[in-house]
Amino acid sequence: MTPSDYPPRSLLYVPGSNARALEKAAGLAADMLIIDLEDAVPADRKAEARDAMRGAVAAGFPGKRVAVRVNATGTAEQIDDIVAIAGLTIDAVVLPKVDAPSDLDPLRGLGLPVFAMIETPTAIYAARDIAADPAVAGLIAGLNDLAHELKLPDGMDRGAMSHAIQAIVLAARAGGVWGFDGVYNAIDDAAGFAAEAVEGRRLGFDGKTLIHPSQVDPCNTAFAPSEREIAAAEALVAAATGGAQRHDGRMIEDMHVAAARMLLERAGRA
Repeated sequence: MTPSDYPPRSLLYVPGSNARALEKAAGLAADMLIIDLEDAVPADRKAEARDAMRGAVAAGFPGKRVAVRVNATGTAEQIDDIVAIAGLTIDAVVLPKVDAPSDLDPLRGLGLPVFAMIETPTAIYAARDIAADPAVAGLIAGLNDLAHELKLPDGMDRGAMSHAIQAIVLAARAGGVWGFDGVYNAIDDAAGFAAEAVEGRRLGFDGKTLIHPSQVDPCNTAFAPSEREIAAAEALVAAATGGAQRHDGRMIEDMHVAAARMLLERAGRA
């Protein structure tokens, strides 16, 4: 099993039009960099961002997986984004505002895995079909846009989106793809971010998308197995004899052993 078999814990958006951010990103501990050609780039700097993205990818980001977020299907910018990506060695394409599998069609010719962003009520209901599409390798919860679409008075209230958030996780698991939590906007609220990252893992997400370098390390910590979890998994694997049995005051069976082994494998990767 190689590191590429594991989902990235931390996925950091890097504006394609920000040369300093692109340069700095190479030294960060993010598992994946998402070079952004969409929301983070002003309309009059899209071409500049594409050129900078191509230069940064060509220069390389050793030890990191790299994705590019293109503009949404139906926008005037998307075709130029696709042309700019063609031929580059990257790990995935992030597509925003995916409401149906047909929104993936313009990217199919690239032959790259797609992380589909689920950002609208329509997308929530279509998430299972989107995750089942062969082009899709992961779903990203686009909670800022979703909160706006739902007309929530407080965009930070994840409790108001709990059904939608869990629907994204369920769709990802049903489709056999990865699921990634949305961004945390309050970049100066370290405690709030850490709590949300822990909650994201508890809800079943594989990792979390980030908007600031300061969020990388706490994200990696939240989505990596703790020392207590590692010790418990080691004890469970050592005690397993096959089939159902009593261990440490509870009943375990083969699926618990498989989960413990997977946790230990990921701990070694982390």
